[in-house]
Order: sequence, then C-alpha cells, then structure tokens
Amino acid sequence: MPSKKSWLILSHGFNMDGRAASQTITDKIPYLLEAGIQPTVFSAITGIKDHRFTHRQFLAWGPAAFRFDFRHWIANQYGRGFIYKLLTRTVSVLLAPFIGLEKLCLGYSSQWSWAMPAFIHGRSLIKSGKVNLIFSTGGAWSAHLAGLWLKKTTGATWIAEIHDPLVIRKDPNDQGFEKPKNRDARFRHYLESQLSKYADHVWWFTEGALHYAKVRNHNLNTPNNAHGFIVLPGAEPPGGLSFAKAHIYTDKLNLCHFGSLANDRSLSTILNALAPLIQKYPKARDSIRIHAYGTPLDSLTIAAIQNLGFSDVLLAHGRLEKDPLTGKSGRERVVEKMQEADVLILLHGNDEWCAEYIPSKFYEYLWTGRPIWGITHRNPQLDEMLLERDAYLSHEGDIEGINMALEKIWLDWQSKQLPKPIGNPIGVHQAVATILNNVNKLASSLSH
Repeated sequence: MPSKKSWLILSHGFNMDGRAASQTITDKIPYLLEAGIQPTVFSAITGIKDHRFTHRQFLAWGPAAFRFDFRHWIANQYGRGFIYKLLTRTVSVLLAPFIGLEKLCLGYSSQWSWAMPAFIHGRSLIKSGKVNLIFSTGGAWSAHLAGLWLKKTTGATWIAEIHDPLVIRKDPNDQGFEKPKNRDARFRHYLESQLSKYADHVWWFTEGALHYAKVRNHNLNTPNNAHGFIVLPGAEPPGGLSFAKAHIYTDKLNLCHFGSLANDRSLSTILNALAPLIQKYPKARDSIRIHAYGTPLDSLTIAAIQNLGFSDVLLAHGRLEKDPLTGKSGRERVVEKMQEADVLILLHGNDEWCAEYIPSKFYEYLWTGRPIWGITHRNPQLDEMLLERDAYLSHEGDIEGINMALEKIWLDWQSKQLPKPIGNPIGVHQAVATILNNVNKLASSLSH
C-alpha cells in the first residue's frame, strides 16, 4: 500500500531554469517534502532531472511537442552553439510535414501530446497502488488533460493548479460562455468545464480568474465538487537570494524589466513617456537607461526606439542562461541584475485577461528590496498589492498618469528619495499550507 501522502505530480515544464511555469511547482517541493509528501514527478525532457525523489521525464508523442522538447534537451546537453543549431534545424526540417499535418488535423498547442505518455505511465503507477493523489499543475494544459484521463479511469483523488486562465475573454462584458472558433481555445474551454466537474480540488492564482471560472461553472460554488479557491503562488528568494543588497545610487537611473514582451505588453509605453520627460528635463536624456532582460524586443518597442532615437537608451540583454564559467544559474544571474536596478518595471499588458492574472515576476520582485513601477490593467487585486508596498502605480492607456509616474521616479531619483518597499515578500510556504489544508479537509470529508 502507498503512503497516504504518495503524490503523482504532473508538470510538463518541471525544473526548467527561469521558467515561471516551472518555478511555481519547483519552489513548492521543499515544503511538500517537509510535510511528508512522497512525490513522483512526471515531466517533459526539457528540464533538469531532480534526484531527490522519483522524477521521470517523457518525450511527447506528437511531432510539434517533440521538436519543442528536443530543442530544450539539446540546449541543456550542449548549449546553444553549433551542435544545437545543426541538430535542431535538421529535426525541424524532418518533422515539418508531420507538424503541418498535426496542426491541420487537430490545431492544438504543441505540448498537448505529452498528456499521452503521462497518462499511460501514471495509470500504471496508480493501478499498482504506488500513488493515491494526482496533482496536475500548468503551465502547459497537457498536465491537466493527463490528470483528467487518470481521474476518469482510476477514480484517484485529483487536485489541479491553474496558472493562467484556460478561457480567454474578449472584453469586460464577455463572461466566456461562447465556444471559441479556434480549436485550441475551444479545447481549453472544454477542459475548464471538465476540471470543474471532475477535479476534487482546483484553484486559481487571482480573484478575477476564480470569479469568472465560477460564473461559467456553477458546480465550483458547491463545496463537495471541485471546490475552487485562490492560492497566491508567491516565490522563493530568486537565485538563492539570502538578503536584499543595499541600494546604491549611480550616475544612471536604471529602469529594468524582466520577462516576456509583446505588442500588448511593450516597453514602448515607457519610451513614449520618456520623450516628454526629456523635453522638460533635458538632463534625463543622458541619465536614464532602460534595461530589458529575458526576451527579444517586441515590434512596438523596436519602432519606438527608431522613431525616438533611443537606441542608446534602451539596452536589450536577452535571456540570461546558466553561465558555464561561473556556474551560476539563469535565475541567479537574473537576481543579480534585479539588484542593480533603481526601479523594477512590471508591465501587466492591455488585454482583457489581465483582469485574471498577476505576472509571476511580481512575486520575485518583492524579494529584491527595489521599488516597483507597475503599469496595470483592470486588476484591483494587483493594484492593492502594489499600493500596500509603496510602489509606483499607473494604469495602461492612461498616458498622462504614466508620464506623471515617470516624472516622479526621475525627481525621486535625483533627490535620492526613491521609496523603500514596505511589507514582506510573499513566500511559497503560505501557498503550500493553503493547498495542504484543503487536501486534508477533503481527506477528512471522504473518511466520514
């Protein structure tokens, strides 16, 4: 018989350095182990194998997912040099016709097929009595699909953690009831309803996401069927950060952004605010530097750089990977750069789904001891969390408000009066405590 705390954790991107979908679960592991949980982790081959417990890595069975996973595996093994370019290009060419056929026939996001090996091996574990609880977390929705199949075929207890909303609404009046035309979006719509129906517990990361999920799935409102709740994911001190370094003023005001960029989440917002600031305070032209880490620049930012002549103002550093010379992980290098910032930029975006998500980078920012400038969209929960920590707060589309915030940052920096964040960071221990509390309540109810 398995231990009462033998959990099968389904996480496609487990132990992928610097990936939010990975960190959300890997940060929980020490607390789960401390609580006596005996995990078995199933993941793709994209991350580093964890040797503290059983960690099995499976190749996805579909061609698109195979190509995605293979690229990351090769990068982990050989870096991103000549061997990486040769092998990944060769595999891409060989798989191209099969990937085209897969998209034509199904139209799902690439990682969907990882659910198949996760299900086959998971069912074997459960049937042999080695696991008594399934925990799917994502990230990629293939983990939840595998969890659903396992629940339906074995009846094992299933809990699910939804990172980003599965149903993307179009506007404030859209409740998400309409079936999307896009096949991947239509399947995610179906999967949310199945999670709400079959999962023993399911939770979201924001008040907005839970609210709209409950509007669409009335059974979430009943405590005996997939009782939905909120878990603030928090973050562990990034990169092993043991303390926040004291801030040092230099001759440059460094505004730093970490994470992905897109046309709906663009540094052009900052650059467009910088132009009138320079007109009012010409010295700002040589003193302000904007740093972008973690992603290529979006097209709007590139256009703003060219139109405003800011090629020397915005510095794009790209993704920070593991440094073979120092041995520092990408996450460790990122936190070093965070602590070199005067102000950390948190871009929320301008899509309707902003009402249902909080950037995971926010929780890491809280550990650095640096002031945050949040530009948010339709998310009172995030606004409140920023204001509680004495952050600079602007709202997407409010050009005057954004301009005023940047001017205040400039003046505060000049007078060496940048605010020191107040309040404590949000750690992961509270997230694990919430999950275990609900699991224990579930176990207690099932035993009566």
